Amino acid sequence: MTARDHRTRGGSSHGERIALSLGVDGLSAFPGPAVVLDSSGAVIASNGRGEGLAAAITQNRIACLNDLLSMPGTTSLECLPLPGGGSLVFDLVALPAEDGLSVLIGRDVTLERNLRAALVESRQRYKDLVEISSDFAWEIGQDGRFVFVSPKGALGHAADELIGRRPAEFVVQDSSNAETNPFEANGPIEDVEVWMRQSDGAQVCVVISAMPLRGDRGEWRGTRGVCRDVTQERLRDAALSRANARERLLSYIVRTIRDEVEPGGMLQAAAEATARALGASGCQIFRLRPEDGSFSLAATFGEAGAEQVVLDSLADSDHFDGDHKSWRVLATVCRYRHSVNGAVLLWRTPERATWGDDDRLLIDDVANQVGLAAEQIANHERVLKLSRTDGLTGLFNRRAFFEEIARRFQRLLREGRPAALIYVDLDNFKAVNDVHGHQTGDRALLAVRDLMIQYTRPTDLIARLGGDEFAIWLEATEEKIAVRRCEELLTAGAQLACFSGSPDKPLLFSLGVAVHSGGEAETIETLIARADKAMYEVKRGGKGAWRLAPPSPAALPAEESEASWRDS
Repeated sequence: MTARDHRTRGGSSHGERIALSLGVDGLSAFPGPAVVLDSSGAVIASNGRGEGLAAAITQNRIACLNDLLSMPGTTSLECLPLPGGGSLVFDLVALPAEDGLSVLIGRDVTLERNLRAALVESRQRYKDLVEISSDFAWEIGQDGRFVFVSPKGALGHAADELIGRRPAEFVVQDSSNAETNPFEANGPIEDVEVWMRQSDGAQVCVVISAMPLRGDRGEWRGTRGVCRDVTQERLRDAALSRANARERLLSYIVRTIRDEVEPGGMLQAAAEATARALGASGCQIFRLRPEDGSFSLAATFGEAGAEQVVLDSLADSDHFDGDHKSWRVLATVCRYRHSVNGAVLLWRTPERATWGDDDRLLIDDVANQVGLAAEQIANHERVLKLSRTDGLTGLFNRRAFFEEIARRFQRLLREGRPAALIYVDLDNFKAVNDVHGHQTGDRALLAVRDLMIQYTRPTDLIARLGGDEFAIWLEATEEKIAVRRCEELLTAGAQLACFSGSPDKPLLFSLGVAVHSGGEAETIETLIARADKAMYEVKRGGKGAWRLAPPSPAALPAEESEASWRDS
């Protein structure tokens, strides 16, 4: 292509018409695609960058070509697919030329379009994430007020209700120092916990991550950040921490109970450990009496108030939690296999804190352990009772009786006090069993027990030594009283006549009594032997009588000890 100048003759330069022809070198110099078209839109020439565009025109894939040729100077975007995949986007414009030709030139806007699309997509992505997130994003302006809050709002407020307000209005513990205020941070911060107040007054814990906004000179112009609600996590952490604390305290109480060797000391150890673990002024542990269903005090530690009202309330409810006569009281019943067997009472003075939920949970756990311990103690007592009592009469058996009087005898020696031992043997008891049977014999033994209980005191001891032999220990009793007891028993023994096997073999008592004066240097074995010998003297002398053993030989002068036995 050549360039030509066409000037009108006789005219000035303002009337000149200049025609330019663009050669191949001119097309090649254009930095973008350039294609020369005739009036019909056919391709005449193109530069190297326009070969793809020329091919698309030849294949009629430029939909806007006719519009561009008919309206020179207008632009239009066209997307051209690449052979290997992908596409190019061109901003096309048609420029008219001489002889009906047109030059279609384009600008590659593929990168610009892709960058703009990526930016729009990225902004939309972040916008969607912020909107669907449980976190809320915010921005604080230079005046310290919210200028942006996530569209969903926060803290029970709509977004527009927060705009223009200061964060300090919602922070539970605010600090005027910007160094410690995450909403006015001077540097990047991450995972700072702040308790804030919701619209309904409830408190929530949020974790804040933020970074400051700086001006051209580095001055602080605001803060942007996000808040994540971690209230439920913190509540779960706190609940777990309290549960672990309760577990440690309960383990301490259980360990204290188990470390107690003596069953009788288990509840006392439990009372002390429970009072210390729960910060109580005092603790009382009660056991339930099976015979009448009342509570009896088994252990106490520290100070306590009048417990009867509290115990009475436990008849209708398993728990008591309230104030009673200037005391803060927390009480609950103890159970073993769903049956009440005791109660635990905790006492606090009024100036102390009220009982909390953790205290209530812990006392229930303690009550379970105390209920188990109380049952173990009851089992121990039952076993002990079985090992120390006669199965038929419920009296002391031989072993328990002699162990107990040996203990008491040592105390008598130290105190110099008197006592008496009566050996009792039933006369003709074999005839009762032979004639009436063993059931009647058992009833006769129970009748004998009742008579002995009737004519003794609670401080005295009664035992069935075996078969038809009994023994009575009269505590702090002199000879005169001991003799009177023997006479009373012989008189009351007439009531046993109904059990006799026959009139010639009546059921009677043979009694042998030995008195320890308190100042004698005799042993318990000597005392027992004297009472036993006195009883057998009665048996040999005709039965149905009593005999007083002479004083211990150690207490008599040598000349009196030979003839000291006498009939009563």
